[in-house]
Amino acid sequence: MSLRIAHLSDIHFGGEQKDAVEAAIAELAVLAPDLTVVSGDLTLNGLPEEFIAARDWLDRLPTPLLVTPGNHDTPYWNLILRALTPFDRYRRYIGPPRSSAYDGPGLSARTINSARGAQARMDWSKGAIDHRQLSHLGWSANAPLKLLACHHPLIDPPGAPVGGRTRGGPRAATVLTGEHVELVLTGHVHVPFAMPLPGSARPCYALGAGTLSVRTRGTPPSFSTIAVEPDAFEVTVRNWVDGAFQSAEPRRLPRQAAGGEAVR
Repeated sequence: MSLRIAHLSDIHFGGEQKDAVEAAIAELAVLAPDLTVVSGDLTLNGLPEEFIAARDWLDRLPTPLLVTPGNHDTPYWNLILRALTPFDRYRRYIGPPRSSAYDGPGLSARTINSARGAQARMDWSKGAIDHRQLSHLGWSANAPLKLLACHHPLIDPPGAPVGGRTRGGPRAATVLTGEHVELVLTGHVHVPFAMPLPGSARPCYALGAGTLSVRTRGTPPSFSTIAVEPDAFEVTVRNWVDGAFQSAEPRRLPRQAAGGEAVR
């Protein structure tokens, strides 16, 4: 079965690239993905008006739709609210910040929240995953493909302009590869990336989406699509250049063949 997944991240309403954000709606209507994933940082400062704009935009995306919070989806500059009730606004305007799920033909997809309002370290914006978050995901046992989405990369991609420094990330990667998860979709770094996670006979790929905000870090605003084929994932980054989305050369990532050998 062939599937198409759309992966968007770091929209940052309040600092969004307005033309690209609007054009993405039309682009996705044509692409008609089987699943749309938005991996956090819907807002810039976690303000009510930013969440309202985000909710209006999410309502226009193709369904089924999975969304997870990012560190900017807390009251960014209100230290008291961010520490005590970091996701109240997200819950009010978007939905529960905890794990969400979609099970459909050929696919079992889950999200977890890697963002925190406060942490016992100076940079609270970095990621954190509690092992208990992974123990209640309830994967569909017979799904040919398992996918997880969160905001922060589990393991920082080499050369990225910023890092997630996700506490518990490497351990989470080990757990997920042990459960035969094949795709982990994240954001946060604002540049697209694809890399294998270590420790599994069946390849498990970490895929990062770019940003659709003005807060670019060396690459154009973009989102990605993933074509799921029996022997490979074909990842296409769609860059916003000169007022239109332009598809970069697709990257093929091999899946495990029936005989147990990775397809090269």
